[in-house]
Amino acid sequence: MGTTTDLNFDYVLSQRKAFDETKAGVKGLVDVGVKNVPTFFHHQTEKFEKASNIGNKSHVIPIIDLADIDKDPSKRQGLVDIVKKASETWGFFQVINHDIPLSVLEEMKNGVKRFHEMDTEAKKEFYSRDRSKSFLYNSNFDLYGSQPAINWRDSCRCLLYPDTPKPEELPVVCRYVCVSIMCSFK
Repeated sequence: MGTTTDLNFDYVLSQRKAFDETKAGVKGLVDVGVKNVPTFFHHQTEKFEKASNIGNKSHVIPIIDLADIDKDPSKRQGLVDIVKKASETWGFFQVINHDIPLSVLEEMKNGVKRFHEMDTEAKKEFYSRDRSKSFLYNSNFDLYGSQPAINWRDSCRCLLYPDTPKPEELPVVCRYVCVSIMCSFK
């Protein structure tokens, strides 16, 4: 017979699986008016820092500057190292001097918003855990991990490299911006 911990994890796993099989994600819970957040989203508050770090200048988001990267091959390796360190340390970074027009960045943001605001049934077509797909939508890429709680999030991802997706593989609401980005990097 399994331990209480094993049984509890099995229960949580079955709840996560049931949530995943709806293909509706977190937004789907909101759209149907869920009154109680499922327990697998509950984080233990005692594990979070009580004091605020606002004003702490030692925590600065890494900035990756792409200026002149195409002119100086030695700069490229240095940037690779900086991206690696920022990714390992922070998990994210800010990129500047990338030459992507602000209008394209705004349209990307609007396209993502339009996608997430789509009707749940329309989004289900793109819901998957298959990381090889060009366009991927799901809730919590680590849904089946061993962490006690997961994040209240849905995500979409569009892979443009190494294989360019066919336009019909992309949602209509953000197809134009994805195709525009693909064309600008060719």
